[in-house]
Amino acid sequence: MNYDVIIIGAGPGGIFSAYELTRKNPELKIAVFESGHALQKRRCPIDGQKVKSCISCKSCSIMSGFGGAGAFSDGKYNITNDFGGTLYEYIGKQKALELMHYVDEINLRFGGEGTKLYSTAGTKFKKICMQNALHLLDASVRHLGTDINYVVLENLYGYLREKVEFFFDTPVDSIAVIDGGYQVVCRNASYTCRKCIVSVGRSGSKWMEDVCKQLNIPTKSNRVDIGVRVELPAEVFSHLTDELYESKIVYRTQKYGDRVRTFCMNPKGSVVSENTNGIITVNGHSYEDPAKQTQNTNFALLVSKHFSEPFKDSTGYAESIARLSNMLGGGVIVQRFGDLIRGQRSTPKRIEESFTTPTMSATPGDLSLVLPKRLLDGIIEMIYALDKIAPGTANDDTLLYGVEVKFYNMEVEVDETLQSRYDGLYIIGDGSGITHSLSHASASGVHVARSISESLT
Repeated sequence: MNYDVIIIGAGPGGIFSAYELTRKNPELKIAVFESGHALQKRRCPIDGQKVKSCISCKSCSIMSGFGGAGAFSDGKYNITNDFGGTLYEYIGKQKALELMHYVDEINLRFGGEGTKLYSTAGTKFKKICMQNALHLLDASVRHLGTDINYVVLENLYGYLREKVEFFFDTPVDSIAVIDGGYQVVCRNASYTCRKCIVSVGRSGSKWMEDVCKQLNIPTKSNRVDIGVRVELPAEVFSHLTDELYESKIVYRTQKYGDRVRTFCMNPKGSVVSENTNGIITVNGHSYEDPAKQTQNTNFALLVSKHFSEPFKDSTGYAESIARLSNMLGGGVIVQRFGDLIRGQRSTPKRIEESFTTPTMSATPGDLSLVLPKRLLDGIIEMIYALDKIAPGTANDDTLLYGVEVKFYNMEVEVDETLQSRYDGLYIIGDGSGITHSLSHASASGVHVARSISESLT
């Protein structure tokens, strides 16, 4: 065997797998294969001046590379079992929380010291939300910020590169089961290992599905989240963000009974685009450094949809909606809430005259031509509900960017050690369909590393 362990994917799951393996078994020979760039080479060409929108790079530096899709996120680690994945269903709630706290300790040691840990425990906003048919979920939130998150990743890479062999810009084509382990096949070479950890993230969802088909690993359909990113003056949500930073609020619509939730709140942050499998969607970042902060706060409003038989391709459904947005807007569409309610498209002039200055260059347009009526009705209902606890949310000049999509891989069948039907083949992180967050993905990496360490001793 070339290696004791091969890790496919250098996102949070892969990084923390490698970290824990080197800590527990420093003698192991470990390799990490990553389709994207090394951290220092990850640069999105969009500068807002010469390059104003996505140019579809061969490898999207926002989505792929060391650190995964979370590298340029706002670095929020939510320590909770209430959202972020179903890892606790496999390893137990207490153990899942212990692993997330362990990940938090590592982040603090590698550059995150001094960052704030927010908590919804005992907050008065829980009662205020309930009085307005909204539900604030429980969580502790470590906010690193995009800038400190990058520092933590730099330091982790500095630690790992002396102990682990990295192969960047090296996509894995397939995995083959061989006598005594696995063969990892790349374009120009193949490598063998005793144990293989697959941690390909959401951007690797299609690849993961192909591997599961080739190896006959059972999967089941997962949900998809579709919605918009809301941007408004930071003062509107400051009473919430100053105390909680990240407020995960869930609402059940009166019209259809659908669940709509806030996601990825970025106080004084910026709206950004990202490229997933050639489809341009929207996201948000925020910074710990006051010099990089803006006057706006942004967050996603997402409607969760589960599909039953005979339809299984939830990702394909979401992709078709995102492609329609790209077709009409050449990328991301932005619309004033007032224009949406009046049934008129936003124009460059209306956006320019808005009291909310957009932090991202997007095409003014009409989201009602993109999002299905049921989803859009739910988002509008949610905005009016949020307006009761944060007056100003439903102002005419609140900006809506579309579409935002959270792709979840089909949930892969694994056991309590996150091992597939093949002995020594582990599937972790967001690519497994089990985790949906930085903290859960990182925790899954630690869990698997410990299982492998025990099996090799």
